Amino acid sequence: MYQPTDVVTSIDDVYRDMRRPYVSQTSKFIDRIDRHIRAWIECSTFLTMATVDAKGNMDVSPKGDPAGFVKVLDDKTLAIPDRPGNHRYDGFQNIMETGRIGLVFLVPHRKEVVRVNGHAQVIRDMPVRQACEINGRVPDFAILTRVEEAFYHCGKSIIRSGLWQPDTHPEPTHLPTYAEALIAHGKLDVDYEEMHAHLRNNEENRLYDE
Repeated sequence: MYQPTDVVTSIDDVYRDMRRPYVSQTSKFIDRIDRHIRAWIECSTFLTMATVDAKGNMDVSPKGDPAGFVKVLDDKTLAIPDRPGNHRYDGFQNIMETGRIGLVFLVPHRKEVVRVNGHAQVIRDMPVRQACEINGRVPDFAILTRVEEAFYHCGKSIIRSGLWQPDTHPEPTHLPTYAEALIAHGKLDVDYEEMHAHLRNNEENRLYDE
């Protein structure tokens, strides 16, 4: 296992050779959802959700749906529908242990992101869940987020990645398929074609079904 030889342990060491942040980067944090944050969230089709358990173990989960899938309930509260997935509920368990959550919202073709940090709960309030209905399917749960910090984040990472420029992306033909990875990592004694067909059916026919 690689062992580092030059570990930075003080933020002063970071700033010693780096410029301090601009005022705009230290004053941009707000504790609510204003019209700018709301507009972004309502156009977002994809987010990442970070949670942490009582022992400090982290989990980051992707969430995606058509624009508007995250509901702004008021200027301090968001609701994220829980769609069918792997049924592990790692994020749920973490939220129940610590209540902490961090979100990054992406909007297609925009290079910036919006970040939200706060406190979360797993809820079953029917009016909230019904507002998240898609294709006649009401989610079983929603993740309620109380906003403590919200801010826009610059677009340098999106620009560097070329995320919205697929013509610049290398072809991923050398990558293992999802079925190959599941079989290998789980040491599963199953037929590859059967697993591949099962996963394809999930993607094509069961996006909102258990």
